[in-house]
Amino acid sequence: MDTHALTRQLFVKNDSKIVMFVADGLGGLPQQPGGLTELETAKTPNLDKLVREGVCGSSIPVAPGIAPGSGPGHLGLFGYDPITYLIGRGALEATGIGFKLEEGDVAIRANFCTLDAAGKISDRRAGRIASEESAPLAIKLREVKIPDVQIFVEPVKEHRFVVVLRGTGANKGKLGDFVHDTDPQVTGVPPLDPVAGNPESEATAKILKEFVRQAQELLKAEKKANGCTLRGVASKPSIPSYEEVYGLRAAAIAVYPMYKGLAQLVGMDILGHAKTLDEQMQVLKENWDKYDFFFIHFKYTDSTGEDGNFDAKVKRTEEFDAAVPKIMALKPDVFIATGDHSTPSMLASHSWHPVPTLLWAKNCRTDGVEQFGERDCLRGGLGQFEAKHLMTLALANAARLGKYGA
Repeated sequence: MDTHALTRQLFVKNDSKIVMFVADGLGGLPQQPGGLTELETAKTPNLDKLVREGVCGSSIPVAPGIAPGSGPGHLGLFGYDPITYLIGRGALEATGIGFKLEEGDVAIRANFCTLDAAGKISDRRAGRIASEESAPLAIKLREVKIPDVQIFVEPVKEHRFVVVLRGTGANKGKLGDFVHDTDPQVTGVPPLDPVAGNPESEATAKILKEFVRQAQELLKAEKKANGCTLRGVASKPSIPSYEEVYGLRAAAIAVYPMYKGLAQLVGMDILGHAKTLDEQMQVLKENWDKYDFFFIHFKYTDSTGEDGNFDAKVKRTEEFDAAVPKIMALKPDVFIATGDHSTPSMLASHSWHPVPTLLWAKNCRTDGVEQFGERDCLRGGLGQFEAKHLMTLALANAARLGKYGA
């Protein structure tokens, strides 16, 4: 029996409230051996107070040694085995901006990038081009035309946009979604070609190669966004909802479309149109009485880590901490602070390191940990655990799980 088969049998409905506050890419590394991580350097008095009243541990997003993408990282936090339920980034991005994927559609998360005169990538994110600049360029790419496929191009945010392929004519119902990313993850080299991972995806790879060719022709006069890379080729997934498996009315408060998309795919309602953390807190307050579970996403601990900026990640971590009193003023029964993965600024990328996790609840067993940091959480009462078990811990502490067996 899998965990969801169990929770379907055991969940109990009551008036308790659960808040999961996620600092994307929270975990880090010290800049030198024996030093402090970004989280350990940051001043986090509000989280530290809850640590002394709660219980801590280190979550493993997928499996030991595996560095997860944001999709698998969040699926684990939501209690879905990220190996069983694999949702491609393209589907997340498309859903997050409200695009209604149909059966047979293939969605791709795309990035504008900067290419030098030799066609090599000099900036993988086109200088994090502003949305106001990138949106017209994404719309311009709607001029790409390829036989036997309908192509949708939608702006997302900053350097990101979405491409959706819908087969017509000879390609109707024949577009596979196993195509490797074209982002080489480094600069100084050209983008990779789209390569099919199985025979069923050969047509998709061929279409995407032609899309990139035409896109670069349309963008060649641009100084920053004169190229693009493709990631997370994916079709529409099938996944059970929070209401089905946990009996929860669940809601998400996020700024970036991808995280809205992931929450929507697991049955959460998307609340508000917040652009800042303060606005997210206001949306939470306005909707407090309507839902049992709230997922609140904070992006910037991840983006500063990916930029390799230790000091900026420290500052963003302190912003995350400063929002905690506004959540606790609403008196949740269970409060969780964690991340979907680690993004050490020293590595400037997602990593395999376990993620510091705090669970505060009236019924939890405290563990003597006094500060919220990587080394302290390693000594916590939750130990090192797979992230997919976090939701059952939340439900139990909210008195939302009945007894198993006689």
